[in-house]
Amino acid sequence: MSELQTTLLTDWHKEHGAKMDAFGGYQMPLWYGTGPIKEHRAVIQGAGLFDTSHMSELLIDGPEAFDLLQMALSKDLRNCIGKGRHLERGRATYGFLPQENGHLLDDAIVMMEERDVYLLVVNAGMGEPVKNHLQKLGHLLDVAVSDLTGKLCKLDLQGPASAQILERVLKPTKQLKAPFPYFSFVGHYDHLQEKVQSTLGFPVMVSRTGYTGEFGFELFVRPDGFVALWNQLLEAGKPEGLIPCGLGARDSLRTGAGLPLSHQDLGEWPVIRHPWEFALCRNEKGFTKSFVGSETLLEDNSSDCTYPFIGKNGRKVDAGAEVQIDDKTVGRVLSCATDMAMDLVEGEVLSIASPNAADDFSPKGLCCGFVRVNQSLSEGQTLTLKDKRRSLEVMVTPNLRPDRTARMPWPLS
Repeated sequence: MSELQTTLLTDWHKEHGAKMDAFGGYQMPLWYGTGPIKEHRAVIQGAGLFDTSHMSELLIDGPEAFDLLQMALSKDLRNCIGKGRHLERGRATYGFLPQENGHLLDDAIVMMEERDVYLLVVNAGMGEPVKNHLQKLGHLLDVAVSDLTGKLCKLDLQGPASAQILERVLKPTKQLKAPFPYFSFVGHYDHLQEKVQSTLGFPVMVSRTGYTGEFGFELFVRPDGFVALWNQLLEAGKPEGLIPCGLGARDSLRTGAGLPLSHQDLGEWPVIRHPWEFALCRNEKGFTKSFVGSETLLEDNSSDCTYPFIGKNGRKVDAGAEVQIDDKTVGRVLSCATDMAMDLVEGEVLSIASPNAADDFSPKGLCCGFVRVNQSLSEGQTLTLKDKRRSLEVMVTPNLRPDRTARMPWPLS
């Protein structure tokens, strides 16, 4: 068994009481002394800070970089930031990197730095496999693929209070005063072409993205400024109650937001018929372009589908649990987590962020997640999830945690 990798913050995590465990080949914090429930709710009501430097980044650079990405990605970069709008400088999009058999290699965020320069953010441990895949695919193209893993570090500042915290640690710049929509970014991967800087003097790339469903930012910085930025943010965020958060809260937040975990909710099966069809360039005629695996996906006639579900309480089952309808097994559970910001009030799902929630609303949590089944299901259909410990009754629903803030405009004025 290979030794687990560490991040530059591993010692900090241990010194501050983090419960550590393996994830993606790294030793990572699951939660701190505050516990995953408080960490989860902090991101909904205030702000939380995540060490995400285990993620991998790739640089796609060259005159035919766009052509390579069009072949590799399930998303059509000619139509991905609004109807008919081409990906442009300072904007990002989300898509799949399928294999020839239509199964997932990985999912990715694609950020357009320049006309011929793109930054690809992929999952932990996937830098080398994705690099090899792209190099093989683009061997006849005028493009270079570089693995920046370890040369860039990333942390996530998430929650509705993130903006005022971030403004305290960055030098004033007109770029952060201009309209800054969801899935856009300022700064540059090499930190040379645009001057967004910490007040401590090092450059920071700021992206309006995240993995929680809530308003926030992903921040990219060179290794020599990473620990300093982490500490600077925690100090600046004290008035808003900013706390460090681990992978436990990250998982419950992303599940409640309806976001997939690569290689768990998207895996060794065709990347179609699921809640994330927006990552495919599909229309009523098929796909708007050809990409790796597209022909296989079009020919796939399986009845297997993935659906989100929500339960009546916070009890949950293990991934891999059976999904049953009328005592007949029809599939299995992919993810199941308890979103501690939600509860049922007179039959309505409310979040602690819901404007119609009572002042004394104190949610007990609702389980939610994704199932893969061998038939089509309808909205509102009841399912039974069953593992060795318990059976749960849940309902198929297109929406999980209500009143999420990820797309909140900023600046507010």
